[in-house]
Amino acid sequence: MTQESAITPEMKAAIGVESEAYTNEVEKGAIIKFARAIGDTNPIYNDEEAARKSRYGGLVAPPTFFRSMRSGPMKVDVQSPYSANLDGGSEWEYYEPVRPGDRITVTTKISNIFERAGRLGNMMFIQRETKYVNQFGSTAAIQRTTGISYQPPDES
Repeated sequence: MTQESAITPEMKAAIGVESEAYTNEVEKGAIIKFARAIGDTNPIYNDEEAARKSRYGGLVAPPTFFRSMRSGPMKVDVQSPYSANLDGGSEWEYYEPVRPGDRITVTTKISNIFERAGRLGNMMFIQRETKYVNQFGSTAAIQRTTGISYQPPDES
């Protein structure tokens, strides 16, 4: 028996629609605080004098600093009809270091929506791509995430 697709025409139309842009101002104190919060003692993230002697010539943000940046609001709202959600993982591409004083503009788009049959039934995969662009128009990083949702079996 073939299951009917839960992907609506509205969901399909949302693929590729980019969110509003949001610009994040990068502050030196935020970089240092973030590095300390994640327990990263690398001096290029929290010791300005030592960082000046590095190949970067000054403080840079840890790669995971991008997680602290917001994206603009989505122009289209896509919600899975299923109530259970899982994090299907993230992959990152890094291109440019982020420095104090940078202005990073963040946008997100849905890059793909598809379904697969799983052991608990139909699963929906929603893939998003978030782009981080600096004030010079250079892409600093791209993040790709996958959200997985499914309808859990009734617990009656």
